[in-house]
Amino acid sequence: MAKGIREIRRSIKSTKNTRQITKAMKMVAAAKLRRNQEKAEAALPYADKIQEVIASIASGNSGSKHPMLQSRPVKKTGYIVITSDRGLAGGYNANMLRAVITTIGEKHKSKDEYGIFVIGRKGRDFFNKRNYPIVEEVTGLPASPTFADIKKIAGAAVQLFANEQIDELYLCYNKFQSAISQIPTVKRLLPLEAPESTDVRAINYEYEPSSEEVLADLLPKYAETLVYSALLEAKASEEGSRMTAMGNATDNATDMINRYTLIYNRARQAAITQEISEIVAGANAQA
Repeated sequence: MAKGIREIRRSIKSTKNTRQITKAMKMVAAAKLRRNQEKAEAALPYADKIQEVIASIASGNSGSKHPMLQSRPVKKTGYIVITSDRGLAGGYNANMLRAVITTIGEKHKSKDEYGIFVIGRKGRDFFNKRNYPIVEEVTGLPASPTFADIKKIAGAAVQLFANEQIDELYLCYNKFQSAISQIPTVKRLLPLEAPESTDVRAINYEYEPSSEEVLADLLPKYAETLVYSALLEAKASEEGSRMTAMGNATDNATDMINRYTLIYNRARQAAITQEISEIVAGANAQA
């Protein structure tokens, strides 16, 4: 009985140590979530202004033939897939990768028909293990990434589209709804749909050297900005999912500690009762 009690006591101590770790990880994830939400909000004015200017140019140049605005027969598709470098984030990566695999399975019959630009170690390892065609990869991003961290892979994907090496480009990421809700999203990035705005005609811009040249310069930057905005949302989703997962783990650890404590008290009470019975029996034998 003493051996059983010692084992239960060790289990209680081990579970308490685990609870301390998961509780600390939940607090860290909550802090990172706030930072990424603030960063995503800070990036919105820049993206909105580019969208406004593009909409202004497009409204005055309805016949624009820029390749990033033109659809063409699809021979090859590119996918920018955003995952995390670390685990312990609940279903964050699994849900995203499942959505990508489903989309690829529905749209393509051969691996020659698509290429993957993957952000995050989890996605890279997943696709490498299954021999999916990876065109470019980025891993080891900081908790609060900057635009420079993904400019290379975003620029490479956009350039391949501009060179007509791919005919469509999709952006795959977890859209942030709340700390407990992240939606796996697969949406078309290129060719771009000209942004619409009801107020653009009221704004008089002067372009130098010309509106077409400004549009040609802004469209790639706009596409890269959309990738960066998606990355910030994905990072917020990752930390929200991790915070929720660690919160659930902490609650489960507390439940386990309560169960172990109840078992421990019962075992200890049984041991004490047995000792008293043995003492009473010994005293009666000597009487």
